[in-house]
Amino acid sequence: MELLQETPMAKKHKKRIQKRRKKEVKRQETAIQQIVNYYFQTKGLSLKEIKNNAKKRKIIYSRFTRPAKQLLELAGSVRAAKKSINKVAKWAKSRNLDYAIETVFKKWLELDRLKPKEVVKKPFFQDMPMVWSETKKKWYVIKDDTQWLEFAADESEIEWRIIK
Repeated sequence: MELLQETPMAKKHKKRIQKRRKKEVKRQETAIQQIVNYYFQTKGLSLKEIKNNAKKRKIIYSRFTRPAKQLLELAGSVRAAKKSINKVAKWAKSRNLDYAIETVFKKWLELDRLKPKEVVKKPFFQDMPMVWSETKKKWYVIKDDTQWLEFAADESEIEWRIIK
């Protein structure tokens, strides 16, 4: 039985494909890396920024791997871990708090009750606060914290601002 020999071009092509596959295997993130990277994404950093900050030693990446591994064990899957990080991130940001992966552990038992703070919009007219009188069914503009003036303009002129 005759064996066919590979041509030199076919060998080179085969080696190139094998190298590409090895690089693709290296590029895939581990579960722990996915959790750490997702944590930084909730903080507003892209993967490129994470890498640059790690090179400049602004971020010590290895400091986050241990809590990420513990979170993975606690949550059971990468998806559940990301979901819990996201919930804690929304809760903390709405209250202007800083958070870490460890915060997820601390809030683990109350995750289902953890809700972001409600956004409160307050009415203003010409940079003066307004109040609605339920008894008189009228808007009042508070001038100099003492004087209440009846609002006579159109309601479309009321400016609603988010107050934290």
